[in-house]
Amino acid sequence: MDIEDLAKRVKAGERRALSRAITLVESGRADHREQAVALLEALKDGAGGAMRIGLSGTPGVGKSTFIEAFGMFLVNRGLRVAVLAVDPSSARSGGSILGDKTRMEQLSRHPDAFIRPSPSQSHLGGVARRTREAAAICEAAGFDVVLIETVGVGQSETMVAEMSDLFLLLLAPAGGDELQGVKRGIMEIADIILVNKADGDLKATATRTCADYSGALKLLRKRPQDPEGYPKAMTVSAVTQDGLEDAWEAMVALSDWRKETGHWEARRAAQARHWFNDHLRAGLLARLEEDPAIRDLVRRRGEEVEAGTISPTAAADEVLDALRGA
Repeated sequence: MDIEDLAKRVKAGERRALSRAITLVESGRADHREQAVALLEALKDGAGGAMRIGLSGTPGVGKSTFIEAFGMFLVNRGLRVAVLAVDPSSARSGGSILGDKTRMEQLSRHPDAFIRPSPSQSHLGGVARRTREAAAICEAAGFDVVLIETVGVGQSETMVAEMSDLFLLLLAPAGGDELQGVKRGIMEIADIILVNKADGDLKATATRTCADYSGALKLLRKRPQDPEGYPKAMTVSAVTQDGLEDAWEAMVALSDWRKETGHWEARRAAQARHWFNDHLRAGLLARLEEDPAIRDLVRRRGEEVEAGTISPTAAADEVLDALRGA
């Protein structure tokens, strides 16, 4: 594969090249990984110009419907939008449905939009293993906004905050039960909470729910990367598009403030350091599988742990000692 030519075509915005590049970085083959690293190095100067928006939400809240409505809102204003949608993989078969394109019919056909569904492959954090690299490729391809949809909401679905500039939490109109069910951890990293389905009979309920979340946000400690009034809760409707313009203005205002105060660049730098450490950890785990002697030791100590003849801590320490000497 001619990596230099592929990088040039990605920068030119060719959709086929973009899809091929993301497929390359998602591949687990060793030869593909070397090519992916070379490609990312060739594209690194073009990354950094897009607004990366992470989006999570409770099941049934209408994430895909919201993304299509919000995406169409953006492209109709002359912006190019990429959507990286992560589908949960089956723990039993390892497969994923990858049906996001069928749920975003209008947006998937728009020439200024690009939708890429990816399997989570049991990777924790609500995102796929290579989502951050896919986002960097979309930036290099000239997209103005990159939307990163996670598989769901919970304590572990916070990794998207380490690869996005803004993090949106999408919630449905509900009472205190849903507020109780949303974990504090994800509330603390949310920049804007959007209460969806604020239309028809649910509009009044959505307004009350928004007020509940606004009150809850005031109880959280103020973050240095937030101006006055953030994080905030707002109501939106993916069906009527009410509130989308206000939500976008709030996102732009927050991103502009962070850029002016230096928080934007500091956040990107901290994220780069985070993913450096993440790749190191992943590489160390890969060593456990690549070295036959280490792999055999892991298997034997695992069997002994199951049999109760050695403690998990002692077994893990022995494997780590062997890895240091490898």
